[in-house]
Amino acid sequence: MARRLLRKSIPGIIDVARLAGVSPATVSRYSNQPDVVRYETRKRIESAIEELGYVPNGAARSLNMGASGTIGLIVPTIDNAIFAELAQAFSTALFRHSRTMLIAAHGYDLTRESVLVESLIEHRVDALAVVGLKHEEPTFEILSKRDIPAVMLWNYRERQPFPCIGVDNREVGRVATEHLIELGHRDILFLFAGMRGNDRAVDRRSGALSAMAAAGIDVPRARRAISPYDVQAAKELAVKALTATPRPTAIFSGNDVIALGVLFAAMSLGIRIPDDLSVIGIGDFRGSSAVEPGLTTVRIPARRIGRRGAEILIEMLDWPVAETRHDERLPVEVLLRGSTAQI
Repeated sequence: MARRLLRKSIPGIIDVARLAGVSPATVSRYSNQPDVVRYETRKRIESAIEELGYVPNGAARSLNMGASGTIGLIVPTIDNAIFAELAQAFSTALFRHSRTMLIAAHGYDLTRESVLVESLIEHRVDALAVVGLKHEEPTFEILSKRDIPAVMLWNYRERQPFPCIGVDNREVGRVATEHLIELGHRDILFLFAGMRGNDRAVDRRSGALSAMAAAGIDVPRARRAISPYDVQAAKELAVKALTATPRPTAIFSGNDVIALGVLFAAMSLGIRIPDDLSVIGIGDFRGSSAVEPGLTTVRIPARRIGRRGAEILIEMLDWPVAETRHDERLPVEVLLRGSTAQI
């Protein structure tokens, strides 16, 4: 009885919404993104919060809703700098709302990912974010049966079983390739990232090859290779290609780490970038603009994806009966630096 009375004494989001004359979803939106709420509405919500003494802290939420205050994030790897950026933004957004992050990595093993999903749910996470759209059936079954709020990050396509926040990686591969084609390049070496457990890489390859086909350019098998996520391995692959005849005039790199390996390979062979060889990457992690010449790349907004993923999960938790789906396709852009040039 004492616990029941205590729960009633804690004002909740519905109380704030009722007093402010708005929907609970609007109060949640105010908590997550106050800038998108109209000034007059913000003032009414702030007045209601002050009058009720509403404090959306983790302890009150846990007591009132039986929640743990912890949200899970499963990434392919924490070795990848760009996933580290995503995780940091995700964690920072959660912290602003008195939540904490529990992170795990599956090493591009989707079977292991299914085990991790179940493990995090057993550790009582309130919600869960995973990277990518392709997962093994047990992962989808667990998330559906447990009825836990979940989002899929990084890759975007319509009509997915769970909300997704990310970019269309087919578009990423396409715009990177079109940039090289527009510069006059026809003999392009494609160093794709590994495809196993990586639907982002699969989509980038699809977009790149579609762009070549649309331009009427054949891509022989000798101009397609898979590179591990490793600078040295990418360098060795690039050296092999750049010492063969004929030499490609441009290299499409499946991510910025591969692109760095290509730049080092060219440097070791005395090949001038971009005079003798154009190189484009994908990702735009923090070191991409610091190399010389600066790496032309397609920006993946990792920090924005992480932040929005966390904010959307918080909104789903705070207003679980809302029928609005939270899908977000984020824009991509080619950042022109010093590693590509007209042929």
